[in-house]
Amino acid sequence: MKNLPIGIQSFEDLRSNNYLYVDKTEHIHRLVTTGKIYFLSRPRRFGKSMLISTLDALFSGRKELFEGLYVYDQRDWSKSNPVIRIDWTAIKHGTPEEIENSLSVWLKIEARENEITLFSEYASDCFRELITKLHRKTGEKVAILIDEYDAPILDVMSKSPEELKAIQESLQGFYKILKATDEHLQFIFLTGVTKFAKLSIFSALNSPDDITMDESYAAICGYTQEELEYYFSEYMDALIAKEGDTRENVLNRIRRWYNGYTWDGKTSVYNPYSTLLFFKKKVFSNYWFASGTPAFLMEQLKLRDQIDLVFDPVEASPKIFDSFDPNNIDNISLMFQTGYLTVKKITPTGETPQYTLGIPNQEVRISLLEYLVSLFSYYPLGRVEPLVRTMGKQLRSLDADGFAQSVRIMLANIPYIIRIGNEKYYHSLFLSWMNVLGFRAHGEIMTGSGRIDAVLEQPDTVVVSELKYHSKTKVPTLLRHAMKQIHDKKYYEKYLCSGKKIVLLGLAFSGKEVGCRMDAVDK
Repeated sequence: MKNLPIGIQSFEDLRSNNYLYVDKTEHIHRLVTTGKIYFLSRPRRFGKSMLISTLDALFSGRKELFEGLYVYDQRDWSKSNPVIRIDWTAIKHGTPEEIENSLSVWLKIEARENEITLFSEYASDCFRELITKLHRKTGEKVAILIDEYDAPILDVMSKSPEELKAIQESLQGFYKILKATDEHLQFIFLTGVTKFAKLSIFSALNSPDDITMDESYAAICGYTQEELEYYFSEYMDALIAKEGDTRENVLNRIRRWYNGYTWDGKTSVYNPYSTLLFFKKKVFSNYWFASGTPAFLMEQLKLRDQIDLVFDPVEASPKIFDSFDPNNIDNISLMFQTGYLTVKKITPTGETPQYTLGIPNQEVRISLLEYLVSLFSYYPLGRVEPLVRTMGKQLRSLDADGFAQSVRIMLANIPYIIRIGNEKYYHSLFLSWMNVLGFRAHGEIMTGSGRIDAVLEQPDTVVVSELKYHSKTKVPTLLRHAMKQIHDKKYYEKYLCSGKKIVLLGLAFSGKEVGCRMDAVDK
């Protein structure tokens, strides 16, 4: 059984040391034989660096590393190209000065490794000199591989607009060299998480082919279902023996937890980072999300009151995929490009299609919701899951007093000033809680007689909820109003034929006081 390549980003290391490799070289061969300048966006820890490393080995003519893979018999290995590979995560980029100094050092190291001396002072001039001298020395054009091109911008987004602009201008000057040295270049490939607007970087590159949404390359990173079952078959056998369940049931659970990422609306792939760790540990858990907490993203959702992006499918136009403006952040675009939303469906609508976006899988959904509960309630993240599990039991057993006490515990850490006069805050927090509990929570549901604050659904249960908030009205009075509204307007009627248990839930908040009342509907 081959070793799992957890944390391995070197294609040479992987192929030389008995690590499992899911063969992506058919996609790579198509890439290098049909075009010249490409850009690919994928979320973090999705295999971009391994792809860059594989391209490096391919252009360098490392034939021995590709034995047994698709491309082995497809390529003329008598030819190779010099490669310049730049990893922006390894280059200091906090200021234009850091970029200039660190990049110059990086390029001079590359030159020394190729027995070339650079005489230029500035990084952009060093880049031009290295490209032209490599071409002249070898007689072959140069392949440029740039990993995480957007790291310098992502890491300074919290800085002032002036500082951000200075970084952008510094990068633009560097990338213009690629356009100026086009006659010396065989291939250019850039990866990143985001495609930034208004940076002129892409125009400086002679408009690269953005293959992010291209169905021909939808599976170039990540594992398809067929690849998972073929390459991980021995690990599957070990897992099935441990679980004591059928192969079909285990596969379905793995699919729900880690599959679901699509960029073309057709080809669904597994998160490779989570998949590898899952097969190693044999425990369904949060791996990818835990590897990098999206604090900036979550604060943006909270600030703009867009928590509903986590709960319900989002309709979007193709424009949000084309660019991301760091000066005018669009949270839908941000969530998609960082991997928290993915394409669920593409609907033809005239000249431009309509995209439906949603959470990819159970790992991302549960993790996002637990993080949101912690963010809104200031409750320690590590203690969220046990508390919401208790709340789920209380809700299903109609334990109104216990549920109210759990809500008080959850609210205890919230600074008092935040909770004053902000009813919508409670609505967002409540919906987050309920989703973590395993309910499909929908806010502000319209009926023929009014609008339900929230409807919570599970396969066997529907909870019709009304929330009341008033800083000067006592909790018992608010609860009476909440339950009276549910009964008078008969909010539950549309669910009477569902065959599910129907629970009516009233929640009331008054200053620091919390109250709850629950009723079951007799059908």
